[in-house]
Amino acid sequence: PGAAGRINPVPRVGIPCVVLSDGPAGCGILPVEGEENYFCTHFPIETLLSSTWDVDLVRNVGEVIGNEAKEYGVDVLLAPAINIHRHPLCGRNFEYFSEDPLLAGKMAVAYVDGVQSNDIGTSVKHFAVNNQETNRMNNNAIVSPRALREIYLKAFEIVVKESQPWTIMSSYNRINDVYASESPELITTILRDEWGYKGTVMTDWWGGADGAAQMIAGNDMIEPGTKEQAAHIIEGVKNGTLDEAVVDRNVRRILELVVRTPRFKGYKYSNNPDMKAHATVTRQSATEGMVLLKNEKQALPLSPKDKNIALFGGVSYNFFSGGTGSGDIHRPYVVSLLDGLKNQQIVVDDNIKAIYQAYNRPQEQGEQMRINEMPMDTAIIKYAAKNNDMAIITFGRISGEYIDRISSDFFLSDTERELVKNVTRIFHEANKKVVVVLNVGGVIETQSWKEMPDAILLSWQAGQEGGNSVADILTGHANPSGKLPMTFPVTLSDHWSSLNFPIDQKIDRRWSVKTGLTHETKNVDYTIYDEGVYVGYRWFDTQNLQVSYPFGYGLSYTTFEYSKPSVKQDNGKVIVEVTVKNTGKVAGKEAVQLYVEAPAGKLDKPVHELKAFDKTKMLQPGESQVITLAVHTDDLASFDEQTSAWVTDGGKYKFVVAASSRDPRGDVMVDISPSTRKVNNVLNLPAAFKK
Repeated sequence: PGAAGRINPVPRVGIPCVVLSDGPAGCGILPVEGEENYFCTHFPIETLLSSTWDVDLVRNVGEVIGNEAKEYGVDVLLAPAINIHRHPLCGRNFEYFSEDPLLAGKMAVAYVDGVQSNDIGTSVKHFAVNNQETNRMNNNAIVSPRALREIYLKAFEIVVKESQPWTIMSSYNRINDVYASESPELITTILRDEWGYKGTVMTDWWGGADGAAQMIAGNDMIEPGTKEQAAHIIEGVKNGTLDEAVVDRNVRRILELVVRTPRFKGYKYSNNPDMKAHATVTRQSATEGMVLLKNEKQALPLSPKDKNIALFGGVSYNFFSGGTGSGDIHRPYVVSLLDGLKNQQIVVDDNIKAIYQAYNRPQEQGEQMRINEMPMDTAIIKYAAKNNDMAIITFGRISGEYIDRISSDFFLSDTERELVKNVTRIFHEANKKVVVVLNVGGVIETQSWKEMPDAILLSWQAGQEGGNSVADILTGHANPSGKLPMTFPVTLSDHWSSLNFPIDQKIDRRWSVKTGLTHETKNVDYTIYDEGVYVGYRWFDTQNLQVSYPFGYGLSYTTFEYSKPSVKQDNGKVIVEVTVKNTGKVAGKEAVQLYVEAPAGKLDKPVHELKAFDKTKMLQPGESQVITLAVHTDDLASFDEQTSAWVTDGGKYKFVVAASSRDPRGDVMVDISPSTRKVNNVLNLPAAFKK
């Protein structure tokens, strides 16, 4: 019950029903049968998982999610989602990993390997360019072949070549005038012929329009399928426009999927996964993806004297565990920050708690992605400062499928701004600390207020154990080691993509009847990806724009020292080694990043690009570890549209070991020989949009 869908059974020839479940923050079913109410563990959102920069951790989370799905009788988990964070207001960013395709791709590999180690399948989605929810069923993404190859397809290429997921899910949108599920160039030429994909391709639910065109494209299975699409297939075979051999090919691929499933093999699922053990996994994994953005004068972790806390912000008492839509989970409970602090024997001011819990929150017109924060009288704040050791303020944002965030959701509301201003002023007058916790699913504005509090912890949406995980960080039981998988800009308009994104569009056509290709309304009917490859840090760092927090940034309760890196070349790979030493007083982990600066060549390029990363083990004070970062020279190439080739310019490349995209710790120069690799000339811009 509650499964996203199924592959229909054909009992007369022994084909069972195959169950498909939503993800990716857990098994997205609703297992209620009669009076029995079963639950699934709610794990952290993908954005938090990518903030760990730890492929082993993500693989372990995937393994546990896969086990739970299998024990509930699920055959294919519809996850992970690996679209790019093109713009902060995309409503589904919480379900996606990063603004960088390498980080997204490697996280996807780990997730897929973990889930599929249980002998159940994954469905990597949404292939491709599903970067806005506004009019998602019909939007026409106008993207250059270079941006497609380097940014929007790269993560899919990585996971296909390294993990071979059982299925790929085609996206709703058009790409350069053609529905993704109806594009032979995307689904056959690139996915199968160039990348060597062997699995099944299925549509997103009700995706595409022409069933016959979907079959020809190589989109094997239509979910859930409409009578019109079935009629297209039947009529196409009858009139000869759809070769029956194509239908047979697609049926064969579906059957190849079916025979791999637990249900076909007769697996006796238990309906009884180890929920207690899984809760421990989600709690521990969440702490490693939380990002410490600020920590002045070691405000965190809490000292033994910080035993009485005034807890402000409505979300402190009602934590957001994850996003809505297909990313939601039927979970047994959600631990609030209030509960998490109490579980750590922290005393929370009962009077402040009672005020929040008695507040009858009015619904604001147009409110979408956050609760309406309660105005707080300064007299109450003064009382709290007198009677408590410190203050914690939590700001929250809901994330959701179906609809993009509105711009006001990116900024603090007037009430939220007044709260942080007054609490910090009054508590600082009493020489007491203030910590802000961000319980959000995506980027929000921080530049205008981040100087006020003493510390800021980005907790993301951390699953059902979120409050416990945050409390583990605040009390020092866990040392934060998360780093940002995207840039925090000063403001929205600093993103080049803001010129071509449906910011506050009033038109909602998410489930509209398809009326054919139209270029009627910009950023609704069509969206021009005019920024090309300049997405996220590629844009901000190349332009040297001020940011609030850069890509890859994150603090720790300890400090790390990097040695001078060394380099060697071996069998087409550049191998960089660096020794990382914990120079602080507590144990911690460090995410090490490798950026490459290319020499000037034919193509305009970002100032640098992430090409490898790794995370240390838990290093004790004074302990060191050698980190090895390898980059194949083929991965230094850029895509030349004029020749339809991946081109690596010859010359000296700078390999920079860094703690973030703006925190270099050492570099080496490497001579690279030129190379060219031709590929198919496909997915070109429509004539009307060629410059």
